[in-house]
Amino acid sequence: MPDDPERPPRLRVDAETTLILREAFHKIDANYRNDHYGLYDYARAVMSKIVPLDHFYIGFFHGANRVRYPYGYDGGMYTDPASHIYGPHGQAAWLLKHRQTYRMQYDNGAALNAGVASGDTSRASADAVTTPLFRRGRDGEPVFGMMSMQSYRPDTFDDNAVRAFEWLADLVARVLTTEAEDVDALRRLPADVEDAAPVVTADHIVELLSSRVADVRQRAQDALGLPDADSLREALQRIVTDCQQLQSDLVELTLDIDNGPEEHFRSLTAAEQGVAVLLTSDMHNEQIARELGISLHTAKTHVRNILAKYRMSGRAGVAEDVRKHLAR
Repeated sequence: MPDDPERPPRLRVDAETTLILREAFHKIDANYRNDHYGLYDYARAVMSKIVPLDHFYIGFFHGANRVRYPYGYDGGMYTDPASHIYGPHGQAAWLLKHRQTYRMQYDNGAALNAGVASGDTSRASADAVTTPLFRRGRDGEPVFGMMSMQSYRPDTFDDNAVRAFEWLADLVARVLTTEAEDVDALRRLPADVEDAAPVVTADHIVELLSSRVADVRQRAQDALGLPDADSLREALQRIVTDCQQLQSDLVELTLDIDNGPEEHFRSLTAAEQGVAVLLTSDMHNEQIARELGISLHTAKTHVRNILAKYRMSGRAGVAEDVRKHLAR
């Protein structure tokens, strides 16, 4: 019986893979809707049932040219979260440009190797698949992140594995998109509504850290009184997992921090950026001109352009915004 033309085409994967993905759908729906670390860890475990993989990570685009990686796994070990600025020739830029899955054979690994190395940096990946994460919504389908699996052995990922990986990445993206839509719905409420989603501040991060570290400390204190080695080992493993999840959550929390200072600064020309940095030292126009070896007229023009781009009437406001950017 032919497929209904109005329904999306069926995923072309083998029967065993279909069973694995069907189970993943139900488990993610039941267990990982509000547990990002658990979601990423489970997605990796699902793909490991389908194909052997050595390296796996999740990354999210942030600001003008940064990717934050809340979850990584390599050679059976959790890798610490990281944040990197990406260049014009790496894998991140490739995904944003082409908006499709990257496979190593497309360019013999040129885009993969042009970026910052991850995982076991002493070994080069011999096969890699990285798929973009799309945010469904009214504004089209922007790429907001990526999910990658890699192997130190060549020709590991066949078409069946790639299709399964794309399906799983789409499921992960839809879970995250739904949560983001819920937060956006709260943010559209009037600002004086107590339950409206707040902008992340340093106080929020301090409160989160204090609470979560207190939980871990209590677990460690309880472990001190355990009577046998097996119980102690199990308790320590839970503490390790708690720490990994906290690291991951902190990286994701930074995605909600106001990114305006970076965007403002990057809107300036190179010459204007030099002037903006000097504004943080409260220099007046004559001092700026002497410091940069330019005319007073040019210094005044740069300052005027900076104020216009920042949409501010005073130099103090610009200086404070630039300080925030430089401190990031």
